[in-house]
Amino acid sequence: MEIISCHSAPCSHVVNFGGIDDINLRHAKLPIVKGKLPFRVVVRPGCGSSRYRHSHILRLKRLNRWQPSRTVCSLSRDENVNSIFLSEDYNSYVLDGEEDVISVTGRGKSVPKVLIPGLPDDSNRDSVAPISSCYWEWKPKLNVHYEKSGSGNLDSPPILFLPGFGVGSFHYEKQLKDLGRDYRAWALDFLGQGMSLPSQDPTFRRKDGNESILDGENHVWGFGDKSETWAEELVYSVDLWRDQVRYFIEEVIKEPVYLVGNSLGGFVALYFAAYNPQLVKGVTLLNSTPFWGFLPNPVRSPRLSRLFPWAGTFPLPSSVRQLIEVLWQKVSDPSSIEEILKQVYADHSTKVDNVFSRIIETTQHPAAAASFASIMFAPQGQLSFKEALSRCQMNDIPICLMYGKEDPWVTPIWGAQVKSQLQEAPYYEISPAGHCPHDEVPEVVNFLLRGWIRNLESNNSIALPLLDNPDDVNYDVFADLEFKRERSRKSVRNFNKGFLLLLKKVAFLMMIDIGLFVAL
Repeated sequence: MEIISCHSAPCSHVVNFGGIDDINLRHAKLPIVKGKLPFRVVVRPGCGSSRYRHSHILRLKRLNRWQPSRTVCSLSRDENVNSIFLSEDYNSYVLDGEEDVISVTGRGKSVPKVLIPGLPDDSNRDSVAPISSCYWEWKPKLNVHYEKSGSGNLDSPPILFLPGFGVGSFHYEKQLKDLGRDYRAWALDFLGQGMSLPSQDPTFRRKDGNESILDGENHVWGFGDKSETWAEELVYSVDLWRDQVRYFIEEVIKEPVYLVGNSLGGFVALYFAAYNPQLVKGVTLLNSTPFWGFLPNPVRSPRLSRLFPWAGTFPLPSSVRQLIEVLWQKVSDPSSIEEILKQVYADHSTKVDNVFSRIIETTQHPAAAASFASIMFAPQGQLSFKEALSRCQMNDIPICLMYGKEDPWVTPIWGAQVKSQLQEAPYYEISPAGHCPHDEVPEVVNFLLRGWIRNLESNNSIALPLLDNPDDVNYDVFADLEFKRERSRKSVRNFNKGFLLLLKKVAFLMMIDIGLFVAL
């Protein structure tokens, strides 16, 4: 069994590894770290390859090995530990926070340390990789915004970050500033999102056309009577984003990349890799959504797709405009955006001011409302998530899984399902972290990304992070990491479940309304 603890140090974090083969689990106790919040990482290494094994473990014959949110063997919780620090799903030790060697009470075994670097200091420009904001013209009137760092690291492998729905490249600022010191890194804005919105109205209005509610004062684009020539086939779908990523890699990066995607970005990363394995060195999924799109794909389901006469093209039909006019006012309201951010971030001490302001800035673009409608009504991709995963597996594309445990939308069970299909893939479950672990616990995510890439670049001669000294054993393993940061506070236990249930009901009703409007 592995008990791993990480404690704050100036500009770094220390991880303590300790193999415990025989311990009285009911009576053993460890000192409590006061004022520090444990961040927990559950590691699911593969059970079919010796390179993902660990020598210090307990046999799982006595345990339920298929619950990724559990440890190999839960240790008794100290009665003095504040319950807000620990999840109800498992018990855990909180190890002593001293910088010297830590010993386990009753065993006297010392624990070696491994250093996890903290984020570079923004106040020191020399320690932070500078970020450049750029535009790339893919097609006429469709300029793609992206950010990059580490351009001088010519001998390092490239990393491309793909954002989730409603955000953009700015969501990976902590990765670009940190990982850009070692790698060449890019973060992309999908067309129709972030700063990759069209530079002109994709539609025009005939002189005798009637203005909609959103027209006139707000100068909203996409609500005209006819599509402009350059936008006749424009639909903000996963197939468009797949092609966008392909041409970006071929024309801008110009070599195969490591793809890292959060939420929607994870879906697109996997979807892209399934079609273009020659351009992908590996894929990391950060709470990847396992599904995207409501309407049937015309290639997969030609008959069913005919029941939906509009599928995200421009201009919007009049019936859809009426729905979007009402819906957009709610979706783009700052209070709604603020509430959503409170949901998806498990640690409310995470600063989201920049994320909030950038989302608000995007919603104020004249093309934002119609782009949102196109995304919502775009057809599904030609491949499902599971089919894309199978293609990646057949092409031996390395995949790494990192999931925030407290995600209210994409719960870790989805990551566990991917893990069950790809038993060779390392699985990291981080807690407390929600839908955006790369922004909540960037130190941990960056550390794991560095280690995973080094493992692949060295042809497995460098061990995977938290899985050093691999040994050939015949049973599955969990390892825990507890990451403690000063002045953090966990707010998951106080999450407003009532609001989430209300949101789910509203989303369900929206889907019904969308179907009715499309049918009309």
